[in-house]
Amino acid sequence: MLIMNDNANLIIKTKYAQEYKDGYPLLTRESILDLQSTPNEGTIVNLIDEKKQFIAKAYYGIQNRGYGWILTTKKSESIDLTFFTTKIKEALKYRENFFTNKETTAFRVFNGEGDGIGGLSIDYFDGYYMITWYSVGIYELKNYILEALKNSVEYKGIYQKKRFDAKGKYLDDEADFICGEEAPKPILVKENGVNFAIYLDDGAMVGVFLDQRCVRQTLRDKYSKDKTILNTFSYTGAFSVFASLGGAKKTTSVDLAKRSLPKTTEQFKINSINIDEQEIVVDDVFNYFKYAVRNKFLFDVVVLDPPSFARSKKITFSASKDYVKLLKEAIQITNENGVIVASTNSANFGMMTFRGFITQAFKELKFKFKIEERFSLPKDFRVNSNFEEANYLKVIFIRKLK
Repeated sequence: MLIMNDNANLIIKTKYAQEYKDGYPLLTRESILDLQSTPNEGTIVNLIDEKKQFIAKAYYGIQNRGYGWILTTKKSESIDLTFFTTKIKEALKYRENFFTNKETTAFRVFNGEGDGIGGLSIDYFDGYYMITWYSVGIYELKNYILEALKNSVEYKGIYQKKRFDAKGKYLDDEADFICGEEAPKPILVKENGVNFAIYLDDGAMVGVFLDQRCVRQTLRDKYSKDKTILNTFSYTGAFSVFASLGGAKKTTSVDLAKRSLPKTTEQFKINSINIDEQEIVVDDVFNYFKYAVRNKFLFDVVVLDPPSFARSKKITFSASKDYVKLLKEAIQITNENGVIVASTNSANFGMMTFRGFITQAFKELKFKFKIEERFSLPKDFRVNSNFEEANYLKVIFIRKLK
């Protein structure tokens, strides 16, 4: 239930007050004066400064980034069904061209603080909507947000993912399906004319990461023709599918997860790609690099899209600490004049730091390189200009020179 209490005040340290007034959306731990008297999760709070002057309204909800999100800097604005409906309709308006594109039927329709409500995302899959909750606080507002969504769209069905345990992992304590009609298993969606098999109620992941749409299209259209492609951390093989459809000579997909084999096979099949001409390897990526070096394998294109953090039996990988090592492994098995697609979704560093990783890796191996193009989040993953750290995606196409 939405808690409305004019006396639910949270005192903010004076040095942070102006930043919130100027539009910074994240309620941070260090900005709160007294953490001993914090409200219940989901409570709508008035942020006031040490002189008891109004700053903004926020909801209180602990997640890995902070302690809640600013909703409005207008003292007179009520946080109610009308508020949430307005936000969702504004988000839909911003993406109206996506709904008329028959070649792409899966995209993000609400992107957290980029659309005015942090801790919440909503994705669209050919008539089905998937809500993801990132804190208990935002989940406490579920009834209002769900009603606002129903008021704003025509839908086949609505699903949810809860990602608010202590480490941000998926919670399966209740069904993902909420209302409407249940989706087929899988449903087929399109991305730039390519088919994807999507499972809306199969754990944390649905089958494709929507934020890489423009990157996959570029790989297909500009870098795949007659090339050999290595797709590492391949998940369900999305990059391999696009490369194959772009005329690749052969794709090799490598991922440690055992389910990557049937999942990648499925994506190839629904796009009428001959699986016998592809290779799918279930192995630790770093083990595969060693294997490739021993056997003197070289690839024309190497895709690096690791998780920000991963742990296997022998190796722990952190993008901020280990990406240079990962790049050096890839450089060694990339043909001269070949391309490395270096990608990271880590929010712990920016594009300049990522560019520095690339420079360091090539310098240590005494190779030169040329940056062909760069990508960050696509339009549907709207970013708040006052919160650039949310623009987490960094992708660089790098050409290996002599």
